Amino acid sequence: MRFLIRSIVNGFGIWVLTLIPFLQVSVQAFPPADDLQLVLTLALLGALFGLVNTVIGTIIKIVAFPLFVLTLGLISLLLNGVLLMITAWITSFWGWGLSVGDFWPAVLAGILLSIINWLFGILLRPQQKRR
Repeated sequence: MRFLIRSIVNGFGIWVLTLIPFLQVSVQAFPPADDLQLVLTLALLGALFGLVNTVIGTIIKIVAFPLFVLTLGLISLLLNGVLLMITAWITSFWGWGLSVGDFWPAVLAGILLSIINWLFGILLRPQQKRR
């Protein structure tokens, strides 16, 4: 259930990124490219980005741990853009999916996607009952 909610939030975040022209992020829905296919494409992109972030992001964080310590964690801002570009690269083979322009707009898009995920994480966090 948690993965499904995160996928939907990631898909919503990617949709928000497509609304900002400066970020050069676009989504190509799978055929026949109606509204339903766009929503399903965004949900699949959200799930794929979650998998890429979990698997590849964790490997990169483990390997580059000294770099994280050296930069006091600021390198993670670049990592978000790189993971977004990896997701776009994976979907480029399918004929539908995500496309990202240059590196620095992708980094900014990754930062905005992290902020959107953080905000929704606060809103959707299960509340603990007080005694």
